Amino acid sequence: MTVMLERPTAIDVPFGTARFRKLCRTLLSMEVPDGYRAEIVGGNIVMSPWSKGYYLPVMQSLRTQLGPHLPPGHTVDHAPFLFAFPGVERAYGPDVFVADMAAFRTRKRYIDGDALSFVAELTSDSTREVDWNDKVSVYGRCGVPVYLLLDMREQAATVFWRPSERGYNARLTTPFGEPLRIPEPFGCDLDTSEFKTSAEEGGEPDGAED
Repeated sequence: MTVMLERPTAIDVPFGTARFRKLCRTLLSMEVPDGYRAEIVGGNIVMSPWSKGYYLPVMQSLRTQLGPHLPPGHTVDHAPFLFAFPGVERAYGPDVFVADMAAFRTRKRYIDGDALSFVAELTSDSTREVDWNDKVSVYGRCGVPVYLLLDMREQAATVFWRPSERGYNARLTTPFGEPLRIPEPFGCDLDTSEFKTSAEEGGEPDGAED
């Protein structure tokens, strides 16, 4: 009798340093606990809880409002995809993104970060510091045209644009409930009134545990 041994499937990882490729290989092969997602932040694999239920209306509102203003060939979604930035050894799974649809015509389990034209992150107690620091810097330095940070604790929206090698050169903050201009390539006004309602319905005080 001949015994056939199944060969392990090779894990396709992004180009980059040996350390980054090793991190990606580990992340893409690891079993993430239920209710968590994994990203590569600052040379480490970081796990954080999935979003709370009341974040969904906010993400859906972003998709609906941005939909008519997308750059040609781009799509908007909040599905869990991993976007790789090999040059800075990062891999993020944004809450909401707009990206070139052509980048998804692949069997790979990661998407090229260069495909992004817009990213939105909704903060939680576990992700707030990364969203405000690491991701602001990386998205700007890597050329993502627009980064929208929704601070669910402060109930305020900050949009960053004009990316450069040093990060974003422009930003604007407005409280939930007031309109916020989303710069080109979108050029539209974002209604944030639904964000305020959703945050209040969450009913969680500052510093609440995830």
